[in-house]
Parts: sequence; C-alpha cells; structure tokens
Amino acid sequence: MLPSDKLTMPRAEDALPGRADPMPVPETHAVLGTPMDGPFHGMEKALFGMGCFWGAERKFWQTKGVHTTAVGYAAGITPNPTYQEVCTGRTGHNEVVRVVFDPRVVPYEELLRLFWENHDPTQGMRQGGDIGTQYRSGIYYTNDSQREAAERARDSYQQALRGAG
Repeated sequence: MLPSDKLTMPRAEDALPGRADPMPVPETHAVLGTPMDGPFHGMEKALFGMGCFWGAERKFWQTKGVHTTAVGYAAGITPNPTYQEVCTGRTGHNEVVRVVFDPRVVPYEELLRLFWENHDPTQGMRQGGDIGTQYRSGIYYTNDSQREAAERARDSYQQALRGAG
C-alpha cells in the first residue's frame, strides 16, 4: 500500500526502483571552486538534513574551515534517486548537505551549532512551507567522535527546548 501523503515514510516494497549508477556531479564546487570528490586529506565529512538543502548548504559553505559542500540524499530506500523521485515521497530519502571540513579550523561542534540554530527540528517531516519526508531533520555522523558530539548536542538543545516550554 502506498503512503497516503508525503508525511509517511514508504515501505521498501512501495519505494521507487531507482538505478544502479549514481548521478554525475561537477568536478569543482560552483561557489568555492574546491574539488567535489576526495581524497580529502586531513579533513572530515559530515551530513546534515535540515529542510531544503539549497538554503542549508549556503550556511555551511560560508563557514571558515569548510573545504567543500554538496547537496544530495541520505537515509532512503531507492538507490541513486533523482530530485523528481525524492519529491514524490516514495524513496524514503532525506535532503542533506555533505560538509567536508578541516577540524583544526572548524570543530564539528560548530557545525552542529549551525545545524541546530538554522532550522526547526521539532517540525517533523517539514521545514516551514516545505512539506514531505525529504525535509526531515537529520544528523548523519561518519565516526564515533561525531556520534558522541551529536548526542551531546541533541541532549543540550532538547534541554533548552524543554526549558523554553
């Protein structure tokens, strides 16, 4: 059975089939002029879902110590989905920003602060007027240190939200 609205995550059997080959991406970042693919020696990667990825990406590329950014999809079912497929609500993906950063210049905790303070994670499957599972909030860490920092930040911001009523 297909989801009746874009606020319901699809079941695997209802997801669109997708494709084996990933989408081609430019070699260099259009704004930063940096390579889009590594290797990124001495850098770390992180993924953040905070609503529409276009606006979210700008927050990160403007941050000193961020080497490159890219928009894409994570945490879904359909392999290598297109934008149009994700917008149907039948891929299970989250719009995300991949951030490649130099942790000696910008600590991961600063990126987490940008994440928490530049969207409303309490809105569920939406951000403002953008409605759908692809607009959900998400932190996708790449190592245990990031996981621990993300959990600490989550707990801290949750406490602040509770305190604010």
